[in-house]
Amino acid sequence: MVFFEDEAAFGRMNHVRKCWVHRPDRAIVKKQAIREYLYAFTTVCPQTGETCSIISPFCNTEAMNALLEETSISFPHYRIIMIMDSAGWHTTNKLKLPENISILPLPAYSPELNPTEHIWDYIREQKEFNNYTFNSLDEVDNQLGVALCDLHNEKSIISSMCNFDWINSATC
Repeated sequence: MVFFEDEAAFGRMNHVRKCWVHRPDRAIVKKQAIREYLYAFTTVCPQTGETCSIISPFCNTEAMNALLEETSISFPHYRIIMIMDSAGWHTTNKLKLPENISILPLPAYSPELNPTEHIWDYIREQKEFNNYTFNSLDEVDNQLGVALCDLHNEKSIISSMCNFDWINSATC
């Protein structure tokens, strides 16, 4: 199976975005600029919509190793080709590849080829991150955990967002 991997920061610095409200009401959105982050690492199979995610306080090799191990355990019956960018924690010799996972790097400077990027937009827009403020990093952790659990159960939505024609033609 082909999986794509990516990571994204979620934190207390919120993103103010457009939103809809009923007339005559006006949207009131707080702006928060506290630089505290957690990192979501996610693998996704565009064809099936299956995902595997972890939340880490760091974006580094140890977190990447934890994601690879978790993905291997979650999908032991798959031989996985993991497609990802060439971030430092993806290319280090300290990366521990499970036996059922092989890595295929994306071309440099091509995030548009990674369908996992769409998941981050979906989480921010649909899972209560845009226009929300958090009082603590624990609140971010809780909300991100709920969003990633929801994501795991939304296979058809994930597949519709991430399964491009070029992926299907390349994997046949």
